[in-house]
Amino acid sequence: MAGPEADVKVARNFDKTFEEEKAATRCLVDINTIQLNADDLYDREKVDLEQVQLEDVWTLLQTNETGLNEAEVLRRREIFGANKLEEKSVNPFLQFLSFMWNPLSWVMEGAALVSIALSNGENRPPDWQDFVGIMSLLLINSGIGYYEERSAGNAVKALMDSLAPKAKVRRAGHWAELESSELVPGDIVSFKIGDVVPSDCRLFDAVNVSIDQAALTGESLPCSKGVGDQCFSGSICKQGEAEGIVIATGANTFFGRAATLCGAENDSTGHMQAVLSKIGGFCLVSIGISIVLELIVLYGVFHYSYRRGLDNILVLLIGGIPIAMPTVLSVTLAVGAQQLAKYKAIVTRITAIEELAGVTILCSDKTGTLTTNKLTIDKSTVKTYSDVSADDVCLLASYASRTENQDAIDSCIVGMVGTEAARRGIKLIDFKPFDPVIKRTEITYIDVATGEMRRVTKGMTGKIMELCTYNKTEAIEQQLEDDVEEFARRGLRALAVAYEDVPSGVADGPGNGFQLIGLLSIFDPPREDTKQTIDDAVALGIKVKMVTGDQLAIAKETGRRLGLGDHMFASKVLKEGPPPGSRFKSTDEMILEADGFAGVYPEHKYEIVKILQGQGHLVAMTGDGANDAPALARANVGIAVEGATDAARGAGDIVLTEPGLSTIIHAIRQSRIVFQRMRNYSIYACAVTIRIVVGFSIMAFAFGFDFPPFMVLVIAILNDGTVMTISLDRVLPSTEPDHWDLAEICKKFFTYAVAYGLHQALSTITLFYLIAKTTLLEDNFGLQPLKDVNDPQLHMVIYLQVAIISQALIFVTRSHSWFFMERPSAALMIAFVVAQSIASSLAAFGTLEFSAVQAIPFSWVGVCWVWNLIWFFPLGMFSIYDKLLQYFTVSIPIRSIYFSNWQTSSNLPPEHAWQSGTNLGVPIRNQLFQKSFNNVQNLSTATDSASYKKQRALKISEDLSLEKFRQTKPICEGMYHIYIFLKKI
Repeated sequence: MAGPEADVKVARNFDKTFEEEKAATRCLVDINTIQLNADDLYDREKVDLEQVQLEDVWTLLQTNETGLNEAEVLRRREIFGANKLEEKSVNPFLQFLSFMWNPLSWVMEGAALVSIALSNGENRPPDWQDFVGIMSLLLINSGIGYYEERSAGNAVKALMDSLAPKAKVRRAGHWAELESSELVPGDIVSFKIGDVVPSDCRLFDAVNVSIDQAALTGESLPCSKGVGDQCFSGSICKQGEAEGIVIATGANTFFGRAATLCGAENDSTGHMQAVLSKIGGFCLVSIGISIVLELIVLYGVFHYSYRRGLDNILVLLIGGIPIAMPTVLSVTLAVGAQQLAKYKAIVTRITAIEELAGVTILCSDKTGTLTTNKLTIDKSTVKTYSDVSADDVCLLASYASRTENQDAIDSCIVGMVGTEAARRGIKLIDFKPFDPVIKRTEITYIDVATGEMRRVTKGMTGKIMELCTYNKTEAIEQQLEDDVEEFARRGLRALAVAYEDVPSGVADGPGNGFQLIGLLSIFDPPREDTKQTIDDAVALGIKVKMVTGDQLAIAKETGRRLGLGDHMFASKVLKEGPPPGSRFKSTDEMILEADGFAGVYPEHKYEIVKILQGQGHLVAMTGDGANDAPALARANVGIAVEGATDAARGAGDIVLTEPGLSTIIHAIRQSRIVFQRMRNYSIYACAVTIRIVVGFSIMAFAFGFDFPPFMVLVIAILNDGTVMTISLDRVLPSTEPDHWDLAEICKKFFTYAVAYGLHQALSTITLFYLIAKTTLLEDNFGLQPLKDVNDPQLHMVIYLQVAIISQALIFVTRSHSWFFMERPSAALMIAFVVAQSIASSLAAFGTLEFSAVQAIPFSWVGVCWVWNLIWFFPLGMFSIYDKLLQYFTVSIPIRSIYFSNWQTSSNLPPEHAWQSGTNLGVPIRNQLFQKSFNNVQNLSTATDSASYKKQRALKISEDLSLEKFRQTKPICEGMYHIYIFLKKI
């Protein structure tokens, strides 16, 4: 009852706090009585720094526009603390214990209690050995998981600290860029479009400022801010630039007070955890069913003694529970995060690794991501439209550019003429920085030589032309349109320049009308590695789409240069739908097949990602600007590229510290490797559960075999030590997106696990039967007979056989074909050799009376190894059979269609066209692409879904040539007969 009431109370206080923030008013107290400390400044009964007059803020905080000196900063930091919320440090001991707090560990802990508390009786002491062994197993797993997770966390934290939010601060009259955490009340800060407001502040200088504070106040639209207004820490500057005085830091900010009330939430479960819960549930259910059967059969039918039946149940609990699963998967993710960090990709959300492996579409911003974002201007291409020279156009454009805090465009324009020339001979009256709404900048200045006032603006051609009214003719408009098209065809961005005189001499007064004077061509060259990176992405089964604010013609030209394609659309189609006469039936279909979109705004990017997700795709979005933040947050994986704004980094799941898309491809490959490691281990864990519960249950039911629980514990410890190295295993990344699919888990994942488990159980049961119930081995190999089903030496033989083949199974589950075709890591091989050396030595020399096992001759050790080798090789047939099934149900029918078509179709190229090489030329490939797409829907022999057949057909038509078909036809026919034989079996 207390829990729900407490939750309601917290929510009510949270809402009330927000109301108080809005309703607060200045209290009438003597300012001179207020001290410079947190108790006074943030006591609403004394003063409200958000509402008092601006001049009172300067007085209360004892500062001025030149900023604080270093000594005063240090003093205030002692008073107010750092500008960050107090981080909840994780208790190392509790973090260690967390690895023992999950359903699988609970069962093992229960088994430990059973072994010590319920195992008394029959004049035998409690199973202290089993208890100590189980607890040791739990502690070892927890220790390994704790160490790896701690190490990975420290490595990632160190990298994230290097990307801590920055703030531009004026101290002692000088501007400097510092970490936001170093701010103190009274500091002077500056921010512009794309920056995150570093602390609560009051503005004393603001130009066209618009702040997005939706995450703090719930306001859906950005708020305009002016002099005297407050900006909240953590809000995003969407427009303009401003300077302000810091009034609150850390927990005293608006965001800090709210966070103190409601606490921080960290949802780290994700889809992967839900799936792994199902896998763990599968193991628990399997064990539970077997235990119930043993209780019924052993006690009800065979009338076992209490202690004997309990030992059999402990065997299932200890051996069947994949106790290492939480640790192995946690370590695999932690190591994966470390490895991604080596590739300059910092994971801010651990489950993003799994989602990155499954990404099917990558939406990429163009500027700064696909291109260098180092703009250049060629003076020889400048267009003029009046009696001004190209040099004059460049000079006037530099007037309308910032000489400090420049963006890329301003930097390249000013760089043409020089910073000094960009302000020489003029007196600055007013400057309006770039506004993303009106798409231009503007300066008002006085010419020192003539004393005349003039305005110059530069910006998007359409916006500038709408602004021009002086000497505007249809001829000039047509010429401008032609020039823009010419630039676009060459992949150049057009920037128009216009000016007007202001006869009144008043800064805000009317002018005589803007006149178009020139057009600059700006080129943003692609990164050197972008084209190769896009090719690599396509090879990984990822569709790359360009999403840019540039004009459509420029987007198409850039797409052609990069190999993306030019099948792009203007953003208006997102609302208006497919263009008239288009082959697309819906907007969703058009978005899916498009190579990119141009002229987009933040809401368009968000909508594109949303629509693609609605079609079942996992979408990654790259970006570096504040306008990318909403789409980054919406995407399954938001990727903030190198140099991204604080807003973009905050919204991203992965932060890149190196420029270019190549880092993303490395990250995707690495994430797929991590995914494969987790998948391989999960199949292995389920298979071992099946082999233990089925194998030992049947031997108990059929033969009265009582395997010692302690020896199962030894097997589990040796297995866990080996499988821990899976986090470092050398595996091949999938060539297609990976993701946990519940249908695949039920149909294929558990099928593999059950098949492997039953195969291994059968190997143990068969060996036991041959030893205990026949004389085959003694008669043919002269081995010592072991006819007592509970002979201590027979226990040891079964122990060694189970230990060897159980560990060897990992080499099968990690491979996609024959196990020897994919070389494992050195760590896994060494761990296996060490574990098996220990297991074999224990079998040959270990006699443990408390566990009813006795050392066996070397001849029996050799038999176990040979027996396991015989049973091990057929394990690879399970995956081979699955591949044969896919091959014959999809590939063979498609190839048969092609063989018949090649001999009858007159539209296909002559045979000599295929002789130059094995790869298809583009025209030939296109014909096969379309033919396979049309014919694959009629494949009556295929058993997979239509979508899968289409994908396979498209892939085959891309990769195979006629020569390859001719070479493989005899092989295909032979394998087809083998397939028919296997199917009959």
